[in-house]
Amino acid sequence: DIDHLNPRVQKELVEWLNWLRTDVGFDGWRFDFAKGYSADVAKIYVDRSEPSFAVAEIWTSLAYGGDGKPNLNQDPHRQELVNWVNKVGGSGPATTFDFTTKGILNVAVEGELWRLRGTDGKAPGMIGWWPAKAVTFVDNHDTGSTQHMWPFPSDRVMQGYAYILTHPGTPCIFYDHFFDWGLKEEIDRLVSIRTRQGIHSESKLQIMEADADLYLAEIDGEVIVKLGPRYDVGHLIPEGFKVVAHGNDYAVW
Repeated sequence: DIDHLNPRVQKELVEWLNWLRTDVGFDGWRFDFAKGYSADVAKIYVDRSEPSFAVAEIWTSLAYGGDGKPNLNQDPHRQELVNWVNKVGGSGPATTFDFTTKGILNVAVEGELWRLRGTDGKAPGMIGWWPAKAVTFVDNHDTGSTQHMWPFPSDRVMQGYAYILTHPGTPCIFYDHFFDWGLKEEIDRLVSIRTRQGIHSESKLQIMEADADLYLAEIDGEVIVKLGPRYDVGHLIPEGFKVVAHGNDYAVW
């Protein structure tokens, strides 16, 4: 618990960050509990250490309705993420974890896939507004693992990866899922598709369908992903596309 406004604290932390970068070899920072200090302070550390990448953990509660589920409109939540990036420097390396997408996706895969299309027809998380600055994820050491504070539905984890690894944003993979859950091969296949087809943080997303039991989207005109248990989607798939990956309630063409 330190005073980030103290000039000596700032000076010594910047020196430490630069040592990590130049002597140790790290080239990016993760700002833990970034809502615990101002974005102005984070900007000092980013500007004076010049990382190639920086991501902030800004974990705040979504807006919930009387039924205990997230409201359809989560604009204030993702606006908070966008505001942090803007204050730290939108043209620089600053990004934030897309907790908005995480929260919506948690619920959407439980038979409410319509949630994955916002009122503007775009993705409802930060990736729908500023995908280049959104780091998407399914779970992390806080939400999942032993802490289990906000876990993704365990039987639908691969639907989450099918979503983030085919969509805009910068996806990250949870260590537990990759090494401990036996999902390495399935995740690897999706990573290979993303790499091979050149999907990137600012790829173009077109949501084709978003119903309770079906989410269908096309990315860059090259990849189509389906989430949900509905199987009769052949008439929605353009000619020439072939299935290259599939699993429990997901498929990729």
